[in-house]
Amino acid sequence: MKDLLASVALALGTACEGAARADRAPAATVADTIPRVAITEQVNTSRRTAITEAVARIAPAVVTVQTETVERVPLDVFEQFFGGRSGQQTQSGIGSGFIIRADGVIVTNEHVISGASKISVMLRDGTTYPARLLGADETNDLAVIKVDARNLPVAQLGNSDQLIMGEWAIAIGNPFGFVLGNTEPAVTTGVISATGRNLLGRSEGNGVYLGMIQTDASINPGNSGGPLVTATGEVIGVNSSIYTPSGGSIGLGFAIPINRARRIVDDLLEHGKVRRPWIGEKLLTPRGNNPRDVVTAGVVLQSVVPGSPAARAGLEAGDEIVAVRGKRVRNIFEWETERLDMRVGETVALTIRSGTRERQVTVTVTDLPEVSAPRVTVLREIQLTTLTPQIRAERGYRNTQGAVVVEVSDRVREEIGIQAGDLIVQINRAAIRTASDVSQAFETYGGRQIIRMAFERNGFIYTRDFEIRR
Repeated sequence: MKDLLASVALALGTACEGAARADRAPAATVADTIPRVAITEQVNTSRRTAITEAVARIAPAVVTVQTETVERVPLDVFEQFFGGRSGQQTQSGIGSGFIIRADGVIVTNEHVISGASKISVMLRDGTTYPARLLGADETNDLAVIKVDARNLPVAQLGNSDQLIMGEWAIAIGNPFGFVLGNTEPAVTTGVISATGRNLLGRSEGNGVYLGMIQTDASINPGNSGGPLVTATGEVIGVNSSIYTPSGGSIGLGFAIPINRARRIVDDLLEHGKVRRPWIGEKLLTPRGNNPRDVVTAGVVLQSVVPGSPAARAGLEAGDEIVAVRGKRVRNIFEWETERLDMRVGETVALTIRSGTRERQVTVTVTDLPEVSAPRVTVLREIQLTTLTPQIRAERGYRNTQGAVVVEVSDRVREEIGIQAGDLIVQINRAAIRTASDVSQAFETYGGRQIIRMAFERNGFIYTRDFEIRR
């Protein structure tokens, strides 16, 4: 009996000691049952997202665009004040771009290469090529350059008409040049905040932008010309500007829709210049300063140019354009955006309202006709004065600088569409500060390219495209 009790006591002691050791040991986890190699593979798999895959596809086609601009400067302070000899100073610039053809055709912003005497392109791996300008469109801020190379990686272009508000947006470019000591492009992410945005304000590149893609992906100085990409790795925009009061990104970035960029690039490659779509409509400008009234005023025809595509389609003064290709347009700005995306020679379906009746018509888009007057005649038919604080206070202009149209001839008012009281604030991408700036801009662009004039009327910014024949 004593032996039996001793055996039981020994067994219980052994069991209690084992239980105590078990209490002191760490609890078993699921990870203890999975090999460490498998865990590493799971983590690596989770790191590869749609965004990382999209970046991997597009990044090799993103390039850094370097420019040099030569400026004349006084040799010393005495030359500056008393005239005489002058020297040269080289200014460096930097931006981004992306390859659209394997033989070295690259898209970037016009303001990135504007005035450059030398352009070079650096690929992701550091390889650098000299580049030449094939064509540029200052109005839409796009340029095409080329390097002599073969079998380069190409960016896949998407469809900017099919964007979904809130979908992922990826901005890729070189925001700080080589300050970071690296040739790899930088990546920022966000969403498509809006489409069809119209912008006039403090932005990199200074300009009027119509029908832009808005994103909250950070776009900074130097990102200009780089691609805005979807989560599928397709380019849907050309990063062009940031709206900012401080000079840095505040979450309002804008990109030129790739469908428009594709049309402009095709024109530049095929014709050496951009063909301006025109149907011959002249629109009634909304009156009043209430933004709600302006954005809901509709697209009402003031007149139609005789013999124009609009006239041949039966459009008349008083008609209202309510839809383009089935897409509703509610105001002049939305119409201008649709017209920008038309191609010369294309047949476009319009929905027209005459009174209470709606009808479908088609118009064939043609080139913008020239203003049929020499440059000097145009200048003599427009009287301007520089905007002063007194004039601004009296007339209630929102802009703080520009040239006020004092008087304009009936012919030029009819052909260009400006009127007395308009405040000219920009011609192409040149900001207008004085009346003489307008004369200088006409001198610069007259006979060379299409002119886009931006002006303030009733507190809103409108644009007119025309050409001056020398």
